Amino acid sequence: MAQINFGGVEERVVLREEFPLEKAKEVLKNDTIAVIGYGVQGPGQAMNLRDNGFNVIVGQRIGGKSWEKALADGWKPGQTLFEINEACEKASVIMYLLSDAGQIDSWHTIEGNLTEGKTLYFSHGFGVTFHEQTGIIPPKNVDVVLVAPKGSGTSLRRLFLKGEGINSSFAIYQDFTGKAEERALALGIGVGSGYLFETDFKKEVYSDLTGERGILMGALAGMFEAQYQVLRSKGHSPSEAFNETVEELTQSLMPLVSENGMDWMYANTSVTAQRGALDWKNKFRDAALPVFNQLYEEVVSGREAKRVIEEGSKADYREKLEEELKEIRESELWQAGKAVRSLRPKL
Repeated sequence: MAQINFGGVEERVVLREEFPLEKAKEVLKNDTIAVIGYGVQGPGQAMNLRDNGFNVIVGQRIGGKSWEKALADGWKPGQTLFEINEACEKASVIMYLLSDAGQIDSWHTIEGNLTEGKTLYFSHGFGVTFHEQTGIIPPKNVDVVLVAPKGSGTSLRRLFLKGEGINSSFAIYQDFTGKAEERALALGIGVGSGYLFETDFKKEVYSDLTGERGILMGALAGMFEAQYQVLRSKGHSPSEAFNETVEELTQSLMPLVSENGMDWMYANTSVTAQRGALDWKNKFRDAALPVFNQLYEEVVSGREAKRVIEEGSKADYREKLEEELKEIRESELWQAGKAVRSLRPKL
């Protein structure tokens, strides 16, 4: 494992060069890998493993939309596509990729198939970390590992098809066989990780929940709405407000920041933009810091998990969710966005 310096801090990182695909296939050559769930992460991870030459099957509830999607992706009933219990029976590695709510509902089935020496794989530490609320407590005689791609399953698949990869974290919760880390890394390479960095189940879920509610979605969407509202209230048109708030960020600036870093972004803008951004950066940081601290404490305390489980288990959750999404979708901000996207040049 390489020791890489990240801003002055040494971390253990596994590169593809250190753990090539052929080594991963050798580690898992005698295993049947069952991907349980075919929603957000399942398709990308399952198809990448299949294309990389691993013995992989899919377990999914029969007849639903995800079952139909699996059929469309080439999984064959009775050969590579099975009902969840049958897939778990056949597997030596169970990749538990149902939603957090789905994992709670199906845990009895999974637990009943965790015979000695099997590997239980997660891509999210939620179920195990908050086990007092989820009831997910793995038996002591299995390996329990995690590989968490830092992006959606769609992005994982898209980058894989381009010959690239998403960075993933990995963690070992339980090492019964003495081979848990090697098997976790093999699975991480198999699903198409760019590189793998070490964490643990708690840190993964704490950072993930904070990121989702924070800069990745919640804070970002809230800042979009705030700036758009100010510009519109001061007489700017919807097109101008959307372009200055969302379009320029997503289409122009963020790809450059991704490629070169924020310092490069500052260095390659006008003096007017440089000074304004540098002077106001700290004001936004100081305003947001208390909110992020509060958010992190809510996550660590388990209160966020409790709220998610309670809300997600309500019979009318999907109906209320659609109402919330409709409000966003039909807002002027995102209607303007829809119009702007339709005007992008077609190459």
